[in-house]
Parts: sequence; structure tokens; C-alpha cells
Amino acid sequence: MSRQPRPETPHLIDPAQPRPARFTDVTVRPARDSDVPAFQQLYAHHVTTTIATFEEVPPAREEMLRRLRAVQSAGLPYLAAELEGEVSGFCYAAPFRARSAYRFLVEDSIYVKPGIEGRGVGRALLTALIDRCTMMGYRQMIAVTGVTAQDTRSTLLHERLGFERVAHLKGVGFKQNQWVDIVMLQRSLGDGDATLPPPPEGFEREFIPLIRPAIL
Repeated sequence: MSRQPRPETPHLIDPAQPRPARFTDVTVRPARDSDVPAFQQLYAHHVTTTIATFEEVPPAREEMLRRLRAVQSAGLPYLAAELEGEVSGFCYAAPFRARSAYRFLVEDSIYVKPGIEGRGVGRALLTALIDRCTMMGYRQMIAVTGVTAQDTRSTLLHERLGFERVAHLKGVGFKQNQWVDIVMLQRSLGDGDATLPPPPEGFEREFIPLIRPAIL
């Protein structure tokens, strides 16, 4: 019996060599300004119909562009996913808190186009983001997911990719006429906390706090 080929694991290459990474039929690549209209439409859906974000008023395209550039200016990854030639999701990493001692910790955010569940878009995006942040020297990644009894999709996605639940805060959000819990999940990157980070000369990165208006 011949062995079936293993699916290719998504990974990001150096931005100076912008070849896309692929996960089955999903392409993951660095986000571009031209993606913003698709991002805004996709995110507006989550703002108005889901608990994936605690924002309740969809931001305009100009604000989405500002957020994209803020993440990129901080030297952090902001990724887009394409499925069948169309933007089908995006994700990014942002500082968890602005204090400098948090500089090896990032928080992820991920949004996928509705109606394409099960196509691997979320998994491809999050896998690529983990890989990129690991290569950049970060040691921990945090996810904060909104959950109700009927909606645990984001939490399950993160758990499938090695995140562990570390906290569950009950009824901290009120959206769509219901109380919403948040689950905090954590995943080690690279050596995690098993070794000390390199000295500053080996890991130089200006820590640029972001005003993070929409992490959930």
C-alpha cells in the first residue's frame, strides 16, 4: 500500500522573498493595504453577528487600514488567507500589554469569512502566525476567545493547535442580548519559559505599544 503524502505545514518565508505559504488549497501571505476592503467586510460580519469580537460597531475602512499599519509598524505579523483566489480570513499578533516586561508575549486575533467552515482557513492562518512569531523570538502566545454555550469554535481551534485553557471569566461581556464569557488560552513558542531569552544584543526589538481597539 502506497503512503499518502502528508499535507504541507504552512510557514512564512522572509518578507523580502514574498513567496506564499500553502496549506492544502489555502494560501497564507503577509497582508497588504489592498486587502483592507475585504478585511473590513469580513470583520463587519463578525462585529454585527458573532461574539468573535466584543466590538459592536463595525469600523470604517480607514480605521481598519490604521490598525493594519499599526501592527506592521510594530514589526509584528499581520496575515491574509486566500481560498480559491479570494481573501477568506486574516489574523495578526499584537502586544498583550504595553509594559516592557511583556515583550516576549503576543496575543493573536483571527477572523474567517463566514460559510467556509471546515476548509482549513483558520487552521492555516493560526499555524502560520505561530510559526512566524516563533521565528521572531517570541516565547508565549495568548488567545482571548468569546464563548457561549452555543459558540466555542475559536476556543476549539486554538486547543487543536496546542493552546491550553488558563482562565475562564464568566459573564464579562454583553452582546447580542446575552452575557458572554471569555476563555484565555496560552501556548508556548520555541523554548517557552524553559530557557532565558538572549541578551538584548541578540534580540533587539523596539517595543512599540499599540492602542489595541479590537483584540477579541
